[in-house]
Formats: sequence, structure tokens, C-alpha cells
Amino acid sequence: MHDIRAIRENPDAFDDALRRRGLAPLSAELVALDDARKSAISAAQANQERRNALAKEIGGAKKAKDEARAQGLMAEVARLKDEAPALDAAQAEAAQVLDERLAAIPNRPNPDVPEGADEHGNVEYRQFKAHRPQLATGKQHFEIGEASGLMDFEAAARMSGARFVVLKGQLARLERALGQFMLDLHTGEHGYTEVAPPILVRDEAMFGTAQLPKFRDDQFQAGEHWLIPTAEVPLTNLVRESILREEELPLRFTALTPCFRAEAGSAGRDTRGMLRQHQFNKVELVSITTPEQSAQEHERMLGSAEAVLKKLDLPYRIMTLCTGDMGFASQKTYDIEVWMPGQETFREISSCSVCGDFQARRMNARVRAKDGKAVNFVHTLNGSGVAVGRALIAVMENYQNPDGSVTVPSVLKAYMGGIDRIEGLKS
Repeated sequence: MHDIRAIRENPDAFDDALRRRGLAPLSAELVALDDARKSAISAAQANQERRNALAKEIGGAKKAKDEARAQGLMAEVARLKDEAPALDAAQAEAAQVLDERLAAIPNRPNPDVPEGADEHGNVEYRQFKAHRPQLATGKQHFEIGEASGLMDFEAAARMSGARFVVLKGQLARLERALGQFMLDLHTGEHGYTEVAPPILVRDEAMFGTAQLPKFRDDQFQAGEHWLIPTAEVPLTNLVRESILREEELPLRFTALTPCFRAEAGSAGRDTRGMLRQHQFNKVELVSITTPEQSAQEHERMLGSAEAVLKKLDLPYRIMTLCTGDMGFASQKTYDIEVWMPGQETFREISSCSVCGDFQARRMNARVRAKDGKAVNFVHTLNGSGVAVGRALIAVMENYQNPDGSVTVPSVLKAYMGGIDRIEGLKS
């Protein structure tokens, strides 16, 4: 959500930020809508002020026993009262039109975000090469999983349709181990507080993190609630409609939850395997900071997500997303892309974004300065720490063996009951 006062004060900067996003200038339109809102407010206030003034005049006329004047004034009050509901409705409508327009505009990119129209404009930030020999090519995860009998897409399709999977045996345990390992790492070494949040949320929560209204078609709705597309939604909304103390910040939360996405715009993409599912598990990281802390916290969060892949000894690279590829609510985003030998390419496994006060304005989440006076909006950040299903895929493809088995990464052996490799249903 954007601050209309800031747009009024510096319309050229706002329009330049939109230009970097590939959008046309909007400041003049928004200021005009705000003018209409202010005019509606002024009309309603003038009506109320006139009624208040007339009430005093009526009292004076009655005191002077000037009944004719009192009756005339009362008639004017009655007329103004009749006009008031329409004026109030016009005021509410003008505010709603402005708010809806502001809510539909993406966040402004930070100055250091590279410009570009799509993923081809992304810029590599850094790489990590695994210590173990890196596979240049190999089988894809679904080939390994189906051959072992531990990954069943057909059974999932009979129950739920496309883009679902059934994991069995040690492969199901490996997915559980990955999620537990990530939670232990983030809570034990990175200072995040584990949260077990609801996975059904109301409209207000989805609006707060900007999934609604723009991305309604990407979501799954269940009655009056929404299935969360990411734990970013409930974790960030923990501070909605609140005023925090500066001394409390930063707050850092993590959660392992199922996530649900309609994948409405992905027809024909990644139809084989687990890369793009309607339901998947993910460990999410969320930070709530002061404006002064957020840039440093972004780098810290990125390092926390990287640590997962380093400990799993998986090769990856980090990309700074360009203005045309980063998310709606983001000011700046890093994507971590892990090497997938089966596809012979890097694929996203984590996305870490700083949103500034964009989400906080939508949630009315604020912080009071240490001096007890100034109250400002907090800054919010979110990142995958990391997507569990994609981590499973990456382990399967990078740790595959010629005989079809998968070696268990050393950091996961304790979570896997000490076994060294996954060999199939017989295991």
C-alpha cells in the first residue's frame, strides 16, 4: 500500500519507480482521486458544521421567542440532515476508490534493484560450489522416485487430480527430515522463534500481505477462509493492527506448514514431477524490523536460507531479481537457485524479499520509537528457508547413485534413523 501524501510530495519519484516496474505514470490520477476524496470530506464536514451552527441559532431564536425564525432554521437543519447520508456515502466511496487503486499498484523497487523486463534481466549475486563432486547431469527426480516405488503421481491423480504426489517409505521420511532439520537450524542457530500458525486465514490477512485482491485467482478458498499460499501470510499478520515497541524489534518467526497454490498461470509448465504442485511443504522465515534495520536484516535472512543448502552441500547461486521479475509486494528480492542435474539447470528453491512498509500499511502494523513519541510503520521481510519439496528434489538429483539409490546427506542421517541411503520400498 502506498502513502498518498508521499506521492503528492514527490510525484516524479513515484512515477519513475513505476516506470522501472514497466508501468505508466499514475501520480496525477492518484492525486486527482485524493482531491475528490478531500472534496467529499469537506462537503460532509461543511454540512455538519452548518448544522451545528444552526443549532445554536435555533437556541437563540427560541430564547428571543422568535418562533418564525426558529421554524425556518429548523427546516434548514432538516434539509441538511436529509443531504447528510448522501454526502457520507460519497465520502466513503471516494475513499474506497482511492484505496482500491493504491492497493492495486506494486511496491516501488529499491534504487539498487537492476532494471529488466523479465528473468533475463536478473543479475547473479554469488555462487556456492558444493564440496562433494558436482553432477553435471543425471536422472530427474520423478524418474528416480517412480523407479524406487516411493513416489506415486498416479495414485495422487486418482484422489486429487494433477499437480499432487504421494510419497512413501523412506522418501516420505526424507521430506519430513528436511523440514525438521530446517526448523532446528533456524531456531537453534539463527534466532528465529518457531510458530505453529493457522493455515486457514480471512480476507484481511490475505490483503495484508498483498495476496488479495490482485492474486485472487492464484489462491484456494475454503468457505469464508483461504488456504495459505505460504506461511508468510499468518506469520506477518501476527503484528497486524498493533503498535510494537522499538526495543522488541527485530522479531523473527519461522514455521513449517503446508502451502496451497492454484498455479493458475502455469498451464503447461513443469507438468512432470514435484516442481510445481498445488500442495507442498515449506519452511518460512519472516522478520519484522524498524526501517533502519531492514536492509541489514535482508542480508541476514538470505544467509539463514543459504545455510540450509550449505549444510546439505548442494550447489546453488543467488540472483538479484530485476524490476520486471520481482514480486508485487517486494522492494528487493534475492532468489536462491539450486543446481538440478536432472534438468541440467538451476531452479529456484528460496526467495528472500524486503517489503519496506508496503505490507505494514495494509496491516496497520506500527512501531513506537524509544523516546515514546514517534510512531512509524514497521518494515516486513519474508523468505523461504527453504521450500521442502524442492529441497527433496535437489537432494534426490544431486545425491543419486548409478544403481538408482539416493545417498542421505550427512546432516540428515540422525533424522533418518542413521540410514546411509534410500533404495526403494524394500528399505
